[in-house]
Amino acid sequence: MAQELNIAPAGDLALMIEFENEISPETNARVRAADFYLREESGWEGLLEIIPTYRSLLVYFDPGVWDYNRLKEELMALPDLIKKTEVPNPSTLEIPVVYGGEYGPDLEYVAEHNGISTEEVVEIHHSSSYLIYMLGFVPGFPYLGGMSEKIATPRLKSPRVAIPAGSIGIAGAQTGIYPLESPGGWQLIGRTPLKLFDPEKEDPFLPKPGHYLKFFPIEEKDFEKFRA
Repeated sequence: MAQELNIAPAGDLALMIEFENEISPETNARVRAADFYLREESGWEGLLEIIPTYRSLLVYFDPGVWDYNRLKEELMALPDLIKKTEVPNPSTLEIPVVYGGEYGPDLEYVAEHNGISTEEVVEIHHSSSYLIYMLGFVPGFPYLGGMSEKIATPRLKSPRVAIPAGSIGIAGAQTGIYPLESPGGWQLIGRTPLKLFDPEKEDPFLPKPGHYLKFFPIEEKDFEKFRA
């Protein structure tokens, strides 16, 4: 696998570090290693914010500490630096889900579209472990990899104006969780009582890029118990 980076300016106070031009667990592992190195091991002052994506890192820097060219020169050594970095093993976040009914109004459509039963959709959906590639769209929305093509379903033709927080949807070959009430066009198959984004906490995000997420079904009567 090629180890060269593409580093380019992203405005006056940020730069983008791009790894391979592909979406894959291997490329995302390099993104996570670089993110961990810059946050925990580099000892570099003046890095204000680091945002990982599928295959890149967006780095905001303090112009009083760095200028673009000097920071770019230092970052070009990342491929060698992360080879020596021992990144902690990823953890798995378990997400309880009430599937179907008012919590997942599109579950039957997903089943019908794929020619299987609703029980099979639920079984396939919660049997996989999903890599959390990145957070985006709205705060805490996890972009997940690893969903089976057996339950892939197109987006709604007309997006909903308001989707309840915690709703779990499918769009094409992706699944994700709406952490906040927001508009959206994903097919809703369930809802979790967990709060994925809480601005009142020191660390407001429950999902973490580079880690894994696994769903497990619960009964509707247990929804409030898990919320508490």
